[in-house]
Amino acid sequence: MSDKPVSIRDVAERAGVSPGTVSNVMNGSKPVNPALAARVREAARELGYQADRAGALLRTGKARIIAVLVPDLDNPFFTSIVSAVESCLSDQGYEIIVASSNGDEATEQSRLAAMLAWRPAGLVVIPCSDEFATRALIERTRIPYVVADRITRDPSADTVSVDNVNAGTIGAQHLLELGHRNILVAASVLSLGNIRERCAGIAETLARAGAPEPTFLEAGNHFERAAVRIFQWLEENPWPTAILALTNFTTLGALAALADRQISVPRPISLIGFDDYAWMRARATPLTAIRQPVPEIGAAIWARLKARIEGDTAPPAHIQLECSLKVRASTAPPSPQDGISTNAG
Repeated sequence: MSDKPVSIRDVAERAGVSPGTVSNVMNGSKPVNPALAARVREAARELGYQADRAGALLRTGKARIIAVLVPDLDNPFFTSIVSAVESCLSDQGYEIIVASSNGDEATEQSRLAAMLAWRPAGLVVIPCSDEFATRALIERTRIPYVVADRITRDPSADTVSVDNVNAGTIGAQHLLELGHRNILVAASVLSLGNIRERCAGIAETLARAGAPEPTFLEAGNHFERAAVRIFQWLEENPWPTAILALTNFTTLGALAALADRQISVPRPISLIGFDDYAWMRARATPLTAIRQPVPEIGAAIWARLKARIEGDTAPPAHIQLECSLKVRASTAPPSPQDGISTNAG
C-alpha cells in the first residue's frame, strides 16, 4: 500500500469530477450541485481524504474553522447549542473547534486567545459573565463573531438569544392559571442578565395578577449545589405549592431535593423545568418545561456568522427567539392542604 497521502486529484478521479469541483465542495468556496457534492464527499470518505487546513491557512490567512467558546461543557444546553451550530455548517466546508471557559473570566481570556491564534473564519461565544471583558480581545482581531444566549451590556456584535422575560412570563402564567399563589423560583445566579430577565418576567406576571411575590432562591450553576440549596430551603421553610426552575441544572436540583425529602410531584408541589430534553418526557411523571428553540438558535447563529464571514457590513443584528411551554403531568392545581407542610412534617 502506498504511503502517499490522498490528494484532491485522487478524490476527483474517484468521483468523476474536476479537482476544482472537489476543492469547492471541501472548502465551501463555491456552490456545488447537492448530488454532485454528495458524490465528492462519499469519494473523500472512501479514500480517507483530509483537507489540508494548514495549507488553506497559509494561502488565505484564515482557517476554515468556526471556533465556539461556551461557559461549561457539562451543561447540556451549551453542548446542544454547539451541536445545533455544527449541524448547520457541516456541509459548508467548515470544521468546528470547541472550548469551555469553566465559568471563569481568566480561563475565558486564555481559551479565547488560543482559539483566535488559529485565525478562525468566525467565532461563537457564550460569555461567562455580563462583563464580557474579553470582547476587546476578539475585536482587536477583526474576526467575525456572534454572541449567543448571554447578551452582555452594549453588544457591539450580532447577538442571538431568547426572550427571557417572556420565558419567565409563560411559566408564571401557567402556574397562575392552575391556581398557584405560593411559588418558589429556583434561579441559578442572579449576576447573569438572562436569569434576572426570567425572574423579572415572573415577578411582573404575578404582580399584574395581584398574586404574592414569589420567593427567588439563588441555587447556583451546578446540579449538586442546586440540589443542596433547594433541599435546605425546603427543610427550613413552609413548602410552596409550585417550584419554577430557571435552568436545566436547577431543574435537576429541584427534582433531587424533592426526591430526598420524599415530596411527590405534582402534589403537594408542582414543578416546571427549564429546557426540554428527552429524559423529561421519559419520567414516570413527565415534566412540564419551558423549551428553548435550540435548533432555531443554532440556525440563527450560523446565518449571522456566515453573513459576516461573507462580507456583510450592516449594523449588528440582535435576534430574540421565543420560548414555548410544554405542559405535562408535573403541574396540576394545588390541593387545599398543599403548601402548609414544613420541615417538621
